[in-house]
Amino acid sequence: MQEIANRATFLLVHGGHHGPWSWERLQGVLDERGWTSRTVSLPSAVEDEPGAEPLPGMYDDAEVIRKAIDDITGPVIVVAHSYGGVPATEAVAGAADVAHIVYVAAYMLDVGEGMFQTHGVPVPESLAGLRPAENPDLNLPAAFYDGDATNPETAEAISRLVPQTVRADFEVVTRAGWRTTPNSYVIPEKDVSLTGSIAEQMAARAETVYRCPGHHAPFYSNPREFADILVDVAMRSSSAG
Repeated sequence: MQEIANRATFLLVHGGHHGPWSWERLQGVLDERGWTSRTVSLPSAVEDEPGAEPLPGMYDDAEVIRKAIDDITGPVIVVAHSYGGVPATEAVAGAADVAHIVYVAAYMLDVGEGMFQTHGVPVPESLAGLRPAENPDLNLPAAFYDGDATNPETAEAISRLVPQTVRADFEVVTRAGWRTTPNSYVIPEKDVSLTGSIAEQMAARAETVYRCPGHHAPFYSNPREFADILVDVAMRSSSAG
């Protein structure tokens, strides 16, 4: 067994509209198993009254992620959920201590690609403003979980979602870190979200593909099964190193 002192640290990057709270159940499981994890709070998920334009976008999120990577001593495994895959891709490029990046029902984009452009959504004339979590044209909040807003667990999660900046939806990747960083993609079995519609397409870019029980946020609904995947990734990464 790998000594705990030599284990990688998991850096958990939440998706759009979410926050570090979405990882709490997983972190509890990782703690039980002796693994260290840290989270980031992406500024494009706006919890308070928005400031003046331009509001934070994908590049601002990438800076936050990169700083978190640089602040960790030792190997880092970046775990990015949904939209979080976009700034994580930007941030890990050239980061020597990143041993692996795990995309969880995430946007694994290449240079020149933006999140909503992947779905054929035209870039608006202005990137100002916020997009509420309740957005029938793109994604209903319940789709982030099991699609059933009457499920108490889903309702609890929905109640914590916040607006997302439009700028983050469309800013394009300038550095595809996954091209030079070992990577994996996790496809939840029952993802009914917008991301789920292109998960197979995104996963085709990854070196390794895992499938797990749960919905768009499997670490929320099935934290133990998801932790099994992360531990497998970490042990394989350590062996490869």
